[in-house]
Amino acid sequence: MSISAESAESAAISTERAPRPQQAVHGRLPSLTGLRFIAALLVFCYHSSLALPALNPFASEDVSDGYRWLSSNAGWAGVSFFFILSGFVLTWSAREGDRPRHFWRRRFFKIYPNHLVTWVLALALLSGSATQWWQAVPNLALVHAWIPEFTVFLGVNPPSWSLACELFFYLCFPLFLRWIKRIPAAHLWRWAAGVAAAVIAVPALAYLLLPANPPMPEGSPASVWQYWSVYMLPPVRALDFVLGMLMARIVLTGRRFTVKPLPAALACVAAYALSLYVPWLYALDAVFVVPMALLIPAVALMDTSGRPSVLRSRAMVWLGEVSFAFYMVHLILLNVVRDILGPDRYFGTAAGIGVLLAQMLLTLGVAWLLYAAVEKPAMRRLGRSRKEPARNESARKEFA
Repeated sequence: MSISAESAESAAISTERAPRPQQAVHGRLPSLTGLRFIAALLVFCYHSSLALPALNPFASEDVSDGYRWLSSNAGWAGVSFFFILSGFVLTWSAREGDRPRHFWRRRFFKIYPNHLVTWVLALALLSGSATQWWQAVPNLALVHAWIPEFTVFLGVNPPSWSLACELFFYLCFPLFLRWIKRIPAAHLWRWAAGVAAAVIAVPALAYLLLPANPPMPEGSPASVWQYWSVYMLPPVRALDFVLGMLMARIVLTGRRFTVKPLPAALACVAAYALSLYVPWLYALDAVFVVPMALLIPAVALMDTSGRPSVLRSRAMVWLGEVSFAFYMVHLILLNVVRDILGPDRYFGTAAGIGVLLAQMLLTLGVAWLLYAAVEKPAMRRLGRSRKEPARNESARKEFA
């Protein structure tokens, strides 16, 4: 869930009016950084609610089932947000003259060091003895999301599948950006609507055209082929990324955008409630794509206009900065804690909530270590070559 951070300092452009057409709006977007942690927390809630593997801590069957039902689509919602956000912020922060090879280097050293460390941790702590080379090697190379085999695309450290998608997005970004910049500003909304419609159409095509076997584990109401093609396949998920790019261009070129953050957030909540009742493949992405595509620019404009935002607080921005590391390490730690507790140890409601909070705090602590000891040093020392022109600090602190 590819996925980086801005610094805690906010330097927003002060303007109370929407930009004129073709007038670029640039500025730091700390509220989106803070919002990233909420998306990462959704993924944490999803995985911590699972019964198989037995990560759900509640002894009461009713409480366990309720938590699992309430969190059942949270991980998918978080990933959809990350993919749209990635396209938005990379387009927002793109500068003329930035060569593709410099962009690719920065993005590679943003995501790969954390992936390498968590790949080793996952093999050492969880699945080393049970993982075959044909599962581990594609995962290490970040090509496993291209392989329609359940034990491959969700092997080793399962959240890493999203990095395989992000790597594909990054490779395509210079070409995508060139194409999107050629779209007349007056036509951007039509293109955004068309891409959103394509995302919504993907599940229908999967139900219609793809085989219903082999089935997904745990009785999920779709086949491995259907799930992989809708949720995992990088070119399909690139639709979310491109939609984010289009929404950024809509704002940067001064197209009319009147959606406010609160209505957009309420629309996301309503979409999540709807996702609990729609056919399963639609809940993987399609139901979230429109409200999230509206929420992200609405929050961005809140920053550029200087309006107050709790998401810009120092605590929220710090949480957003470590959210990529949090995302990468959380499932490993959930499994380690379950192994320490024992497979048959479950808790009452209050104690179970305490266990979840303790796991979240543990994950935050390890995520901070990963961020401070691996992610930041790798970006600082390896993310820019000597031949790359120096960029100002604000421009270099991109996030995806």
